[in-house]
Amino acid sequence: MTGEDTPDGSPDDPGDTPAETDRLGKVDDDFFADLIAPELGADREDVRLGPAHGVDFGVVDIGRGGGTAGGSGANAGGGGANAGGGGANAGGGGSNTGDGGANAGGGQALVTATDPLSLLPALGFERAGRFAVSFAISDVAVSGVAPPHVAVSLSLPTEMDESAFASFWQGLTSECAELGVAVVTGHTAQYPAASYPWVGATTVFGVGDHDDVIRPDGARPGDDLVVTEGPAVETAGLLATLFPAEFDALGAETVADAQACLNRTGVTRDARAAVEAARAEHETSAAAGDVTDAPIPASAATDAPIAAMHDATEGGLRGALCETAAASGVRLDVDRDRVPTDPAALAVTDHLGIDPWACTTAGSLLLSVDPAATETVVSALESRGTPAAAAGTVREGSGVSVDGERVRPPEEDPSWAAWAALGDD
Repeated sequence: MTGEDTPDGSPDDPGDTPAETDRLGKVDDDFFADLIAPELGADREDVRLGPAHGVDFGVVDIGRGGGTAGGSGANAGGGGANAGGGGANAGGGGSNTGDGGANAGGGQALVTATDPLSLLPALGFERAGRFAVSFAISDVAVSGVAPPHVAVSLSLPTEMDESAFASFWQGLTSECAELGVAVVTGHTAQYPAASYPWVGATTVFGVGDHDDVIRPDGARPGDDLVVTEGPAVETAGLLATLFPAEFDALGAETVADAQACLNRTGVTRDARAAVEAARAEHETSAAAGDVTDAPIPASAATDAPIAAMHDATEGGLRGALCETAAASGVRLDVDRDRVPTDPAALAVTDHLGIDPWACTTAGSLLLSVDPAATETVVSALESRGTPAAAAGTVREGSGVSVDGERVRPPEEDPSWAAWAALGDD
């Protein structure tokens, strides 16, 4: 019902309007399952992986092509602050999930992901542009398929002048160029109601063999769980950069270390390094006859030294662990002491009184790795200067256990409320 349908032409009757929610950030599973998943347009067989909880990207079968666009491996990169949000596709199920899995035999797969585009002027427009484009690229990179193309839609505030836009666009396109990503289409406009930081969206595309797709729901019992960076890296980097005076009590050195965390957000270069190293070792072992023919789940890539990857964004490390376990139908047993941690990031969250394991932490990557490849993957990550460790095990069952205690996904990412409170001061 619209206002025109009411007797006096007034806005809709409040009784006909759902109650507003105080929840910030991406919608929860119930919202997705009730309102989004039942209506996904046409039910097409070429959609091999549709919207699902804990899944960063979608996969469409495009038949047999003439090669992989952009090559193999997660050939993208870059860091970026997620401006307190974004993250994986929330939800559960949905009709457009196809009938063969993302790795169903041969042919070419289109891997795609969309993320909101956040522009934070306080970071400087050039830096903000670099950060803004990285998140959708990361979401395709964790598929193991190179993302060479991006579409950019911009709904800009009217107060953004041409000089600011030029700096922002230079940053965005420079990041793309460094990663081998081309802008192929888009929309750019200024609108009266548009405002920072949410100024549009990016959609990233990659094309590769179905057998090269690493699905986030492919974690296998018996795999090692490798974790990079650790909790609250993005939250600490972003808030310490935007509100440095709020953390004076921590000391200048700790604040500087926390601000430096902002340069470590984003997982795409790490994903590329891990995939390339693991696949190279696997191919060498296969050539030497050292690889067994043990059955691999349909949800995992056929070569599968890395069976699943997931970027820990909104909901933090705890949310990402729960998403991975739920998507894969497995249990994750985690040893807290083996998870990499940054002292400055923990100091920031402790100062704010929020749970670091529930805070958005773009830059932290979860990988389900064949134990035979774990040392290679960790070494490849550490060679980039990325803290990484085998911090847990994938087992039969369900849910997540940290130091033997069952944990649940956070109801809301506390970094949202912390950011709002700091902005009000």
